[in-house]
Amino acid sequence: MLTVKSIPAFNDNYIWLIQNTDRHCIVVDPGDASPVLDVLEQEGLTLDAVLVTHHHADHVGGLHALVSKFPRLRVVGPEEEAIAYINVPVQDGDQFELFGEQFLVLGVPGHTRGHVAYVGDGKLFCGDTLFSAGCGRLFEGTPEQMHNSLQKISSLPIETEVFCAHEYTASNVAFALAVEPENPSLREYRDDVNRLRAQSMPTLPSTIEKEKRINPFLRCDLPEVKSAVSGRASGDSDVETFAALRQWKDNF
Repeated sequence: MLTVKSIPAFNDNYIWLIQNTDRHCIVVDPGDASPVLDVLEQEGLTLDAVLVTHHHADHVGGLHALVSKFPRLRVVGPEEEAIAYINVPVQDGDQFELFGEQFLVLGVPGHTRGHVAYVGDGKLFCGDTLFSAGCGRLFEGTPEQMHNSLQKISSLPIETEVFCAHEYTASNVAFALAVEPENPSLREYRDDVNRLRAQSMPTLPSTIEKEKRINPFLRCDLPEVKSAVSGRASGDSDVETFAALRQWKDNF
């Protein structure tokens, strides 16, 4: 069983540190090396590998410093994106082992064209594809691609823990309540999120089960969500509903 802790970076990023029982670790999406190096030193940890989900600077900016300090570092990342220092390129369906656990690579284009996510030990590291109560902006992909990626994620076992790369939950919940103001699970979650953030605590990880109850971007097939975007959507398919939701959120 692996343990995961968050390393805050920038204003709202989380670099995830995955640790095994003998003080070896992996980090996910190190946009900044400094907080990672601080934690490694403070806790006496050895960095074995890095997992990268996509090419944006706030996810890869720390690679140069980490590889310089650990020349044999295993850097796993999307084959379809031009990211310096990746020495284990992966794509959808690939599997690899870390700390005795099998990890599966999911191709999840939408936020970027080659975005990937990693699933292992009942944990999902999804970068900027899925957020709690939200999803990533479509910088490079299409609504259909992102909707398909989210459907792929939502088909994972419901107990899967969801480790997103940003603390966007409070603002995402505000939007989700505009979409589904009568959703009781969402109202309860709002109170939980407000309590956690008032104590400066992370709202993550979430779970697939929770997200299927409260995240409008995973609920595009439901009549109440379709109704909420009826004046904004070009049609009533699930993809058209998703596209209208995403455009609404972009301007919320």
